[in-house]
Amino acid sequence: MPLGTLIKMIQDIMRKDVGVDGDAQRISQMVWLLFLKIFDDKEQEWKLTIKNYKSPLQSRFQWTNWAANAEGMTGEELIDFVNNNLFPALKKLATTAGVSPQGKVVGSVFEDAYNYMKSGTLLRQVINTIQIDVDFNSSADRHLFNDIYEKILSDLQSAGNAGEYYTPRAVTQFMVDIINPQLGEKILDPACGTGGFLACTIEHLKNQVKTAKDNEILQKSINGVEKKPLPHMLALTNMMLHGIDVPTNIMHDNTLSRPLKDYSPKDRVDIVITNPPFGGMEEDGIENNFPKKYQTRETADLFMALIMHLLKHDIGRAAVVLPDGFLFGEGVKTTLKRELLEGFNLHTIVRLPKGVFSPYTGINTNILFFTKGDKTKDIWFFEHPYPEGYKSYSRSKPLIIGEFDLEKKWWKKRKVTENAWKVSIKEIEARNYNLDFKNPHQVEIDHGDPEELMQEYEAIVKDMNATRDALKKELMQALGGK
Repeated sequence: MPLGTLIKMIQDIMRKDVGVDGDAQRISQMVWLLFLKIFDDKEQEWKLTIKNYKSPLQSRFQWTNWAANAEGMTGEELIDFVNNNLFPALKKLATTAGVSPQGKVVGSVFEDAYNYMKSGTLLRQVINTIQIDVDFNSSADRHLFNDIYEKILSDLQSAGNAGEYYTPRAVTQFMVDIINPQLGEKILDPACGTGGFLACTIEHLKNQVKTAKDNEILQKSINGVEKKPLPHMLALTNMMLHGIDVPTNIMHDNTLSRPLKDYSPKDRVDIVITNPPFGGMEEDGIENNFPKKYQTRETADLFMALIMHLLKHDIGRAAVVLPDGFLFGEGVKTTLKRELLEGFNLHTIVRLPKGVFSPYTGINTNILFFTKGDKTKDIWFFEHPYPEGYKSYSRSKPLIIGEFDLEKKWWKKRKVTENAWKVSIKEIEARNYNLDFKNPHQVEIDHGDPEELMQEYEAIVKDMNATRDALKKELMQALGGK
């Protein structure tokens, strides 16, 4: 069955259910069902590969035993089982002492999950459609699961304000390619959303995995935190689809809710790669987790303070998406920028054009690349141009990874071009750490004298009115002639 048909069938069934309201709820419903199917297939594998493997789920809560049989429970019996037995048992795993890592993952997924469907008959139809004899342990079928996941993400983008936790694939890929993570490095996305940066990082690291020991190292290297339930659930599923069998390092939490002083040296990381939420305000009290000089309720600023703190000295490096407002902002932003330039080498700022995050936000964005330790002497700016013929990006014409070949070719042999320019620390200090430097090579378009333009406009309007009156006169004569 074609993938689009499969997803549409599931969504069409859910639309008939009075309990499911809107795309976001349909996606959430689909994801927890999909997760349990994947987890069940993984358990079949673990029983063969892990000595004395014991499922954290009671037998009756395993997908194989309550969902896999197409003629199994349905109607009120199924709804009663899911709401009053299955969900309470799975949620309990989040707080049960001594539960296995696999059990912790399940508990984390279901901690804030909810069964929206009210019709057990329709739920049975959805389960049977998902089942379709797809085996996650089959490489061909695993590919299908990845496709299903990508389709869900695509649908999620259309379901309201998904831009909060979705970064265009091309941007994600470019940032990982430039940061170039190495096996054994500890990698963190402190606002991981659906896990896009981490999934991309895993694929990058897989090329370095040669042995079973290497794979163990990879499994422990990936770390993420996401505070919202739906993207967190998607992130966990995403990690399993990309080979992180037990993604216990993907936490369901608000990274900013932990006092900065409580982070010890063992919490420091080699790499941070992230697109923190911007334009939003944190809840009251969160700013008190930070020293007074950083105290603000603006989310992106707090994340920058955290990132700067968490990077390992001398070797830590980061790639962070930030809005233009961070570049020219004052107050806490000025403090952060001054400390960033004094304690880090902010070597590159890639300025992205409008529309990259369309339609979620029209805010101009930038990618900051920096390493911890050396002081900044100069910052290279690179203005990413639109492809020829483009005036903006859109859903039908998104930014694609091939466009970043321009930056990649320039990266190692840096020189001034029509897209690239260098600014010294002295120039930055003289502007009180305002980093909003425009491309000096951009040709200013001369639109002409405003008074002359107004005269031309008035003449055009006069001609248009005369033409309209003439057409109206001829039309009236033609109608009168009948």
